[in-house]
Amino acid sequence: MAIVLAIIDFSMAMFMRATFQHAVREGVRYAITYQTMPGLCQDESIRQVVKDSSAGFLHDSHDSLINITYHPPSDLSQTATGVGSNAAGNIVEVSVEDFSFGWIAPLMRTDTPLSITVRAADKTESLPSGTTTPPCR
Repeated sequence: MAIVLAIIDFSMAMFMRATFQHAVREGVRYAITYQTMPGLCQDESIRQVVKDSSAGFLHDSHDSLINITYHPPSDLSQTATGVGSNAAGNIVEVSVEDFSFGWIAPLMRTDTPLSITVRAADKTESLPSGTTTPPCR
């Protein structure tokens, strides 16, 4: 029985990681085109897209695990902050960091759960026609 549970555990962990990777990619695709949901700024809209694409694994209590950062293309070690940090040409990175997955199998049960972290990034497109400033962050 322990081996069956271990197979289920490893399968579930791999499925969750693949699902989160898909979710952050969808968040980046949404971010680079400057889309926003009604009543939300860009970062909250991106978070919502990531949650919607996560097959129910991420919900409102996991908002702090979803990170959105912008980097100037000239120096990726820098983080762009403030108004205009999501300007055209900047690199947007969306990540889910340190999602805890508790093991079911008795052989792998430890005090430390598995931590899942995924990232995706892309260069933002030019602003939509007729727009001179990026949406609020």
